[in-house]
Amino acid sequence: MGFEQEIKKRRTFGIISHPDAGKTTLTEKLLLFGGAIQEAGAVKNNKIKKSATSDFMEIERQRGISVATSILAFLYKDKKINILDTPGHKDFAEDTFRTLTAVDSVIVVIDVAKGVEEQTEKLVQVCRMRNIPIIVFINKLDREGKDAFDLLDEVEQKLGLTVTPLSFPIGMGYDFKGIYNIFEKNINLFSGDSKKNIEDTIAFNDINNPELDNIIGKKAAEELRENLELANGVYPEFDKEAYLNGTQQPVFFGSALNNFGVRELLDCFIEIAPIPKDKMSQERLVKSNEKTLTGFVFKIHANMDPKHRDRLAFVKIVSGTFERNKPYLHVRSNKKMKFSSPNAFFAEKKEIVDISYPGDIVGLHDTGSFKIGDTLTEGEVLYYKGIPSFSPEHFRYINNADPMKSKQLSKGIDQLMDEGVAQLFTLEMNGRKIIGTVGALQYEVIQYRLEHEYGAKCTYDNFSVYKACWVQPEDINNEEFKEFKRVKQKFLAKDKKGQLVFLADSQFSLQMTQQKYPSVKLHFTSEYE
Repeated sequence: MGFEQEIKKRRTFGIISHPDAGKTTLTEKLLLFGGAIQEAGAVKNNKIKKSATSDFMEIERQRGISVATSILAFLYKDKKINILDTPGHKDFAEDTFRTLTAVDSVIVVIDVAKGVEEQTEKLVQVCRMRNIPIIVFINKLDREGKDAFDLLDEVEQKLGLTVTPLSFPIGMGYDFKGIYNIFEKNINLFSGDSKKNIEDTIAFNDINNPELDNIIGKKAAEELRENLELANGVYPEFDKEAYLNGTQQPVFFGSALNNFGVRELLDCFIEIAPIPKDKMSQERLVKSNEKTLTGFVFKIHANMDPKHRDRLAFVKIVSGTFERNKPYLHVRSNKKMKFSSPNAFFAEKKEIVDISYPGDIVGLHDTGSFKIGDTLTEGEVLYYKGIPSFSPEHFRYINNADPMKSKQLSKGIDQLMDEGVAQLFTLEMNGRKIIGTVGALQYEVIQYRLEHEYGAKCTYDNFSVYKACWVQPEDINNEEFKEFKRVKQKFLAKDKKGQLVFLADSQFSLQMTQQKYPSVKLHFTSEYE
């Protein structure tokens, strides 16, 4: 198969949602349809002690939540599908934001009973900023929930989307009969059976056919006809171009746990979702069908297998092919590197691949040479922007609880920070180390992983900071900047890259600083123009 055909075969997307909307369960069912797994590990079912395929870190199994993005690939109807299952919990949002730089489209999962929740709003905002094509999947229809039209209105208003339903539920909760697939013009009847097999799909081009009354009952049939007529009048017709441009969002209904409505979603997805896209670098627009390789690191994961202290850098391939044992330029260090065992993923299962194409995610064994945002090319000096660190919201001093293990602690902190789990700031005044995180739960994860993966123990002390701001002076030699450094010495630190950071202790102090030193720009992300 030719290079262009390989690109056209690929679909790389992320699944995002608020915690508990059923994102990981949906991922599992997509894998079931792809034949990638034989049975789903019921996430909540502790009796069977099986956990979801995509939640592979020990702490995830204990807590029943995803704390890191996992990458899964499978083939379905001759299409190569790469899924990035992201954490829904807001404490791990930064991992999700970074992952969104590596996807070509997203599926947003919404709980039928809870509707649009806060975390979903934030994530969709990031997708809209980047014009990422979005499909909405309204989940858990086998439970009582909000009316379909109310949900569609809520999605439009709260998320600022222009929706068009491509399937419509017949009843809900106890009365849930099935789904009318508007996209394929057929009816899928719900049996309440959570196995892979689904009741026969009945082709139904004409919903006015009286046969419909016999299949789902007169009352349900009349209601469906009314709802579809209303939907046709209210919502625009599906326009593939508008979807690809990020200006229209198709909506599907279903129940991932019962494996219902998932096949419809997947069949439509592979037909309409974008192939790997071109990507803007600092220097130029890189087209996905260019023959020379470019790719960037969007995630680093240490100790995927704690027995082997391995660390993997996840690279999204933007253009060209990535070949095993071929030398590539690591742009930041200006060094050539060869990789003898590049991995493709299936949750924690990895297999060595000889060649990968645009859209694919490759895992490279890393001894510490990669950082998030690094670029690999065949020689061209290129930098991909858009993988920032965000200003943390929680700050704590980190202390060594076992002086005999200071080396292990230092190595552990170093590697976890490279992973982007949190951010490390070193105070200029006394060299004390401060860990900043997006959410408080991260501290538990860091403590747990330091102990179980590096054999080091730590404790924390509170450190009262309102915001971390990256400092950009107009001129490092001017008097204003020198005065800023002298007066604010107590609140200055360096981040892991050596950039100067101002740790403002209150909103008032931040405003006063901005007024007093106008030539010193303060930024809330580490990546600024």
